Amino acid sequence: MAMTPAPGYGIVAKLLHWLIFALLAVQYTIGSIMPHIGRNSLDEGWVAWHFSVGAAILFFIVIRLVWRLLHPVPLLPTMESWETRLSGITHWALYLLIVVMTLLGWAATNARGWQVKLFGIIPLPALAPKDSSWGHAAGDVHNVLVYVLLAFIGLHVVGALYHYFIKRDAVAARMFFSSGRD
Repeated sequence: MAMTPAPGYGIVAKLLHWLIFALLAVQYTIGSIMPHIGRNSLDEGWVAWHFSVGAAILFFIVIRLVWRLLHPVPLLPTMESWETRLSGITHWALYLLIVVMTLLGWAATNARGWQVKLFGIIPLPALAPKDSSWGHAAGDVHNVLVYVLLAFIGLHVVGALYHYFIKRDAVAARMFFSSGRD
């Protein structure tokens, strides 16, 4: 089946998708190289960057969710029912995990007595009081969800590659800038 143009995502959805992808890639990189946050850690360097990028991810994922709800894109008729279900579960799990992870990280940051700043400039209100046990627990859950989110990102990428290389339909191509649907 040749790839033909299909109802696709507009330029705003594509920009948000790839911006969030880039921010997540940066965040995973920062998370891998920053020092472990312990009792004597300081809110500086890579640690401060981690908080700032996390706030930016939350900001853009909320915009992406609102945009998606206001500008839905129809599924392609070439998709099997199992593909449609798996796609829906994967996409909504990605949104949910990203929102939950950023909120949990924010709460954990506040529990250490640190402030989260959007883009490193705009201070955000505290979600958890300093030294709160639930704020520290939020950090533990955040650390576990890092791997769950990574698994769903992997599933999303595998699905896109499956549609692009095996099914050769237009599902994945609709998110490319060169798909002719800008």
